[in-house]
Amino acid sequence: MPLLSLDRVSKRFDGVTAVDQVSFAVDRGQVVGFLGPNGAGKTTTMRLITQFYEPDEGAITLDGVALAVAAREAKRRIGYLAENNPLYGEMLVADYLAFIADLRELAGASRARSLDEAVTATGIEGVFYRPIGELSKGYRQRVGLAQAILHRPDLLVLDEPTEGLDPNQRVEIRQLIGTLGRDRTVLLSTHVLSEVQQSCSRLLIISRGKIVADGPVDRLIERASGAVEIAVEAAGDGIAQALRGLPGARNVAVARTGGDGRVALTLTADRSADLRPEIFALAKARGWTLYELHQETGSLEELFRQLTAGGDA
Repeated sequence: MPLLSLDRVSKRFDGVTAVDQVSFAVDRGQVVGFLGPNGAGKTTTMRLITQFYEPDEGAITLDGVALAVAAREAKRRIGYLAENNPLYGEMLVADYLAFIADLRELAGASRARSLDEAVTATGIEGVFYRPIGELSKGYRQRVGLAQAILHRPDLLVLDEPTEGLDPNQRVEIRQLIGTLGRDRTVLLSTHVLSEVQQSCSRLLIISRGKIVADGPVDRLIERASGAVEIAVEAAGDGIAQALRGLPGARNVAVARTGGDGRVALTLTADRSADLRPEIFALAKARGWTLYELHQETGSLEELFRQLTAGGDA
């Protein structure tokens, strides 16, 4: 039985359908990337999962029990970091986490242990007694993550956790999310596609309220259609001209040349045919010395554009 399951879930606002018959299931231990353009329904879906909204149609279950039935018990098992990370800037980090512990009804030895684990896991020991309003954006995100994991949730829902961070802060938060994902299931929404490839094992893409892709990240990238690029580096005569004559070749761009006849170039070709065997045979027949021959993988950016352009799969 999956930990989280959505079955034909829909949500409308003033006649506008934000989430349209969405169905997917998430198993325990998965770190799932949730992608989509602005207004595609990502945040609404996350708010449905965290019971901020109720679905107009369909069912959401946690361990096979409908959220509407589980109610507060389900909330105890879900941690949520909202997109705008609402914090009280005038409070000390220590006071804020104590306040969250009160809301989570944590008490006694369990409360102290949970606080220690959340503070250590998110690396905020050095700012524990500082006002939240004085913290950098990176540390405020860490405090937001600390409150989300304070009650040791089974499911962690993170909506744009690296939004507004500089590249160094993004790396820190991404590494932190990877660590948190070892012990719990994570549903991660982000606009930074490289984070999905580095942090997630599975990808969901939503467009105009509908799920248009679902599967392992690498497998979905392989689906990206269109042209492919083949990197070739060889020494010999007439290399660029010969490659331009191959069936399916669209373009040959020379990256650099050497005085010994060595040339590095990129061949753009139709994806329908793999030209690498033909290039190898051509090099052998013409006596070229072949230094490099590999095909670039598809890109997540290309897949994302294909599936969300115009909102159609």
